[in-house]
Amino acid sequence: MRGPADSPVERFSASAFLPAGAALYDGGSDPQKEAPVSSTLIFTLTFAATLGSGLVAGIFYGFSSFIMGALGRLPAPQGIAAMHSINVVVINAKFFVAFFGTAALCLVLGVYALLNWTADGAWLLLAGAALYLVGCIGVTMGGNVPLNNALARAAPESAEGAALWSRYLVVWTRWNSVRTAASLAAAACFIGAMV
Repeated sequence: MRGPADSPVERFSASAFLPAGAALYDGGSDPQKEAPVSSTLIFTLTFAATLGSGLVAGIFYGFSSFIMGALGRLPAPQGIAAMHSINVVVINAKFFVAFFGTAALCLVLGVYALLNWTADGAWLLLAGAALYLVGCIGVTMGGNVPLNNALARAAPESAEGAALWSRYLVVWTRWNSVRTAASLAAAACFIGAMV
């Protein structure tokens, strides 16, 4: 029979992500014995990073699995116009909170993992943070955004625009699939760190 201390949150906060030699505050009269960084806070940040990276993975999965295929069925000028509209509309606060907010959480968790390397699950936190920051943010900035910029400069009705669109559909989707997999793997790492 599981006791109260067997719940995931209780197990996480009782044992994980404490610096070597640190002790949890036992409720006694000396609050100085409390761990310098609350493991409950780390659990909350990890949970939020899990949700964020999973949400971003789902958004990108939609593009790789059917959106780009649907755009590819359109005549080149229409496909280019539709993709350009997506690239403009996606620059909004709701998407940025998920995309860059998760990146900020990953930076915090990655630094925490490095500073507390001997803590339970620290390597999973660092792996998840690296996967998201490099595989999602890095790939977006180094792979997808330059392609978006090139497409924005193209003349949709021209032969060059049509040729660029054909290449864009393949290369952009390939990079998008990489960042989808990286975001999903990051979420899996964060889940692993919590259990």
